[in-house]
Amino acid sequence: MRKVRISFFGLGYVGLTTAACFAHKGFKVTCFDIDESKIETLNSGKTPFFEPRLEELVKTSVETNFLKAVKDPVKAVLDSEMTFITVGTPNKEDGSIDLTSIKEASKTIGEALRLKDSWHLIVVKSTVIPTTTENVVGNNIKKYSGKHLGSDFGLCVNPEFLREGNAVEDTFKPDRIVIGESDKKSGDLLEAFYREFYNNNFPPIIRTSLVNAELIKYVNNAFLAMKVSFINMIANLCQEIPGSDIEIVAKGIGLDKRIGQLFLKAGVGWGGSCWPKDLKALLNFSVKNNVELPLVESTLKINEAQPYKLIDLAKELIGELNSKRIAVLGLAFKPDTDDMRYAVSIKIIEKLLEEGAKVVAYDPKAGHNAKKIFRDIIEYADSIQECLKDSECALIVTEWDDFRKLKPEDFVKLMKIPAVVDGRRIYDPGLYSPKLRFAAIGLGRRKYHNPAFAANAIIKEGERILLVKRAIEPCKGLWSLPGGFMEYNETVETSLVREVEEETGLKVKPLKIIGVYSDPLRSPVKHVITISYECSIVGGALRPSSENSEIKFFPINNLPKRLAFDHFKIIKEYTKAHSKNS
Repeated sequence: MRKVRISFFGLGYVGLTTAACFAHKGFKVTCFDIDESKIETLNSGKTPFFEPRLEELVKTSVETNFLKAVKDPVKAVLDSEMTFITVGTPNKEDGSIDLTSIKEASKTIGEALRLKDSWHLIVVKSTVIPTTTENVVGNNIKKYSGKHLGSDFGLCVNPEFLREGNAVEDTFKPDRIVIGESDKKSGDLLEAFYREFYNNNFPPIIRTSLVNAELIKYVNNAFLAMKVSFINMIANLCQEIPGSDIEIVAKGIGLDKRIGQLFLKAGVGWGGSCWPKDLKALLNFSVKNNVELPLVESTLKINEAQPYKLIDLAKELIGELNSKRIAVLGLAFKPDTDDMRYAVSIKIIEKLLEEGAKVVAYDPKAGHNAKKIFRDIIEYADSIQECLKDSECALIVTEWDDFRKLKPEDFVKLMKIPAVVDGRRIYDPGLYSPKLRFAAIGLGRRKYHNPAFAANAIIKEGERILLVKRAIEPCKGLWSLPGGFMEYNETVETSLVREVEEETGLKVKPLKIIGVYSDPLRSPVKHVITISYECSIVGGALRPSSENSEIKFFPINNLPKRLAFDHFKIIKEYTKAHSKNS
């Protein structure tokens, strides 16, 4: 028995992925898109975007002639018995759905059906607000074909639930199939097709009215988005409670089978081509129907603000961001895709630029799309290492597997200031916090009620300054000024003289206080208040470096880039004031 021939109108993520999967199972598929470059790309066996496994399916299906694209939409309809509409349904400025492409597609299909004698099934897979399939698609096809719904053509709504980055797998192994039907004949034909496609692995199926199927897609996305926004809301509370961690809280509630563990991952918010536009369209639709959807409103409101939490945490770690080099790891709205539509990285980078930061970004797949948005306003790295090199804070924006593999030592080795803000909770705070400045969404911050006092010595010899590189945490691998913490029953100056002699072998005399510096995150252990003195050498001899520390004079105009915590600021202010006094 010959398999049903299929046509697709729209070669976006949903259309191309679904068409390639159908063709892979031996169905003849003909595609049309108003963008001729997509047609040429498909016919060459390639894809216009990145999606795991998709290009392999496209290449094979094109080579076996089960998949092709045509420039003539009438031919696509006439060469098939079933047409899937998979065109985009973006938002207008007011948030309402833009049905321009739906109207154009249904008009074109109607004009083609005028030339056809046999019965034809039209399946709307695009996400559309309730009543669109009947009132827009159905009426347009009747108007331009001159034919009757039911006797001449059928109409179904078949919403997709594909996850970008996992779309091929989701097509082959869906949770369920939803069929909204204008009549039983239409639903029967679509179900029969899917039973042939899935064979013995047929998923649960729901057959219902057109409007219910349209609603199911919107409500599904709204609920999942609400779940993520809810856990992000609680994550923001956790950040203000010392010792709390949203990861543990989420795991605890996720074990309740009534809640479940999926979509309880706190982060910097959700983006992508579906949730933002669908929730806005649903909200706009509800307003027009005089119904309030306060949970949907709050879901959107929380998500709008969530990306900026990453900026707040970065400022807590390194202070003001003006002129700071900030590494952004991840641009795509999620891993395993190059899609940047509604990506939270856009908001984050825009805010960083507003704060005066110098932004360098890296993404394994989405760099080319980022360049269309930011052009030459930011710097694009070709690797993780290049992105982190000499940066003063790293923001984890997308949870790519390559980022998960980074160790604390990688950040310490490459960065000017090893400061990391984990916006996707891919790192263990217990491993990262002791070794670098670390903050994360939903991780309770320390409260510093008992600050420690430290004294630093600026020992100048001509145009050189003495620095020490310690081998102990938390200053491991970083150059800093000689000095250290005060012991009980010591004065500041007594402790300074003692610490400098123990570290360097030099006897010094404190001359004057250069400044007092307070940085709650200078140490991962406690709040440190630093008093810095200018000192003169009065005796002793500079001892050689040991396995515990390295001691070296540096020219003032050529200091090492990897200075510990606030020492760069201290030395910079001192040398600036010194040059004026000279």
